[in-house]
Amino acid sequence: MNDMPCPVTLPVDAERIAAILPHRYPFLLVDRVIELCAGASIVAIKNVTMNEPYFNGHFPGHPVMPGVLIVEALAQTSGLLLGLSGTAAPDDSLIFYLAKVDNARFLKPVVPGDQLHLEVKLKRLIRNMGIFTARALVDGKEVATCELMCAESTR
Repeated sequence: MNDMPCPVTLPVDAERIAAILPHRYPFLLVDRVIELCAGASIVAIKNVTMNEPYFNGHFPGHPVMPGVLIVEALAQTSGLLLGLSGTAAPDDSLIFYLAKVDNARFLKPVVPGDQLHLEVKLKRLIRNMGIFTARALVDGKEVATCELMCAESTR
């Protein structure tokens, strides 16, 4: 995405991700961070496996990752961008919530065996809100795009 220096040792593994995000199994949807330009952009990975609990019902015989979970994975990646950039204060009482999704488009089904590349760019920070552009890719092809707004709040 970018060739700017990175203040974080890459890749960022699941243990470090869990230290930044409040989500836990089965709702932690980011496995690894592979690129980071602090305060600007991030690329993370979600390995999609048949073991995901939602595949039992979405859809039997034709498993497809729900689009809302792809958006959630992108929102979690946005939180990682802020957390790894030092943009958000390291305060356990603060948390970022997904506040708005605009222009979501789903271009291709995501199925077990796919590896989602989650690309997020920070458009701007306004007070306690971050506005992001996001896209998910499989094998270099876009499968979903959206714009996100995340708002900081106390737990």
